[in-house]
Amino acid sequence: MLRFLKTGAVAGLAVAAGVAMVASAANAQDKKPIKVGFAQSLTGFLSPNGKQALLGAEIWRDQINKSGGLIDGRPVELVYYDDKSSPAEVPGIYTKLLDVDKVDLVVSGYATNQIAPAMPVVIRKGKTFISLFGLDVNNKFKYPKYFSIIPTGQDTKGSFTEGFFAVAAAQKPKPQTVALAYADAEFSQNACEGARANAKKYGFKIVYDKAYPPPPKTTDFAPIVQALKAVNADLVAVCAYPLDSVGIVQAASESGLKPKLFGGALVGLQATVFKDKLKGKLNGIVNYETWVPDKKQMYEGTDAFFKEYQSRAKAAGVDALGYYLGGWGYAQFQVLGDAVKAAKSLDDNKVADALRKGTFKTVMGPIKFGKKGEWAESRMMAVQYHDINDKADLETWRGMSYQNVIYPPSLKTGDVVYPYEKAVK
Repeated sequence: MLRFLKTGAVAGLAVAAGVAMVASAANAQDKKPIKVGFAQSLTGFLSPNGKQALLGAEIWRDQINKSGGLIDGRPVELVYYDDKSSPAEVPGIYTKLLDVDKVDLVVSGYATNQIAPAMPVVIRKGKTFISLFGLDVNNKFKYPKYFSIIPTGQDTKGSFTEGFFAVAAAQKPKPQTVALAYADAEFSQNACEGARANAKKYGFKIVYDKAYPPPPKTTDFAPIVQALKAVNADLVAVCAYPLDSVGIVQAASESGLKPKLFGGALVGLQATVFKDKLKGKLNGIVNYETWVPDKKQMYEGTDAFFKEYQSRAKAAGVDALGYYLGGWGYAQFQVLGDAVKAAKSLDDNKVADALRKGTFKTVMGPIKFGKKGEWAESRMMAVQYHDINDKADLETWRGMSYQNVIYPPSLKTGDVVYPYEKAVK
């Protein structure tokens, strides 16, 4: 009887808690929503990553609304428009969000090239702006209410290739020369500027340093790779966006490009769709990474988030794993939400002050902002792909069997295969 009473009491509490949660959620829905506005790349070449970020944001919204709202019992409404992967679309979208939709808060969509054109609109309106994977965007604006969700640390431009050059410098005998190629676009220019600084820092001689027109102006990457091959540098570092990253890797495989180390800041190779496309052509490439599913990088809520993301991915038509932008899209909104809660206000100045002062727990790890709104400390990595064959599939990409974190030492999971030719299969 006592056991029954205890069980009944627990059941009663559970029912009461459930009723309270439903009532709280219902109460939140009755109140005026807090509108968060942004542009996102849902079509075009950036969309494989932009769609991941959007699903991460939607999961956050759903959890906030289910729990009773963000502040004062108010639910969150996401107001967003497709920027079509075109920077030219961005200023008009943010003008509409602020002047017509009257959103309460704004964040950025994905990628440097899309974030930079939003900045003048955001600054003119005095809005706090949390960006997603923007490389040193605030260097020229120096806007005090800008905050960046990307683990570059204070050496923003150099962080993408730091691991590549650090690992190369540790080899014996040390390689001597490097060839650099990059798209003539904002992200790639910034990343290559960092690569030049790293080459100097680690004592490498630059023997080739040329830009190429970004896609769609460039569709044939064979001439770029042939030029890189002709200089016969020990190292080849490329700074590129998804379409050119894939094109250059394919052309490198077809031409037999075999420097001692190959890689750099190749955006796109982190996405499942491009890994499936390239498979074994990835072997030996040393590339930057922002997060991998290694036990060292599982934080509070990480596993639960990715289970939720992956359960919704197919229906949403997005990357099945979400490792590159899904988690970061969620973390961007975690930080925004926690800053609003800390400020107890939607006032942009108060939210910005909370962002400057706080350390934020996210599913991608702790975030503390430093100068110019960048991270106080870097958590960027270099990984090397290895032992990938034509049978590689989603289960391959789900784990760590095909990649080693080779930098920094604190996150290292394996050694580099050097020279590059030894890893190519």
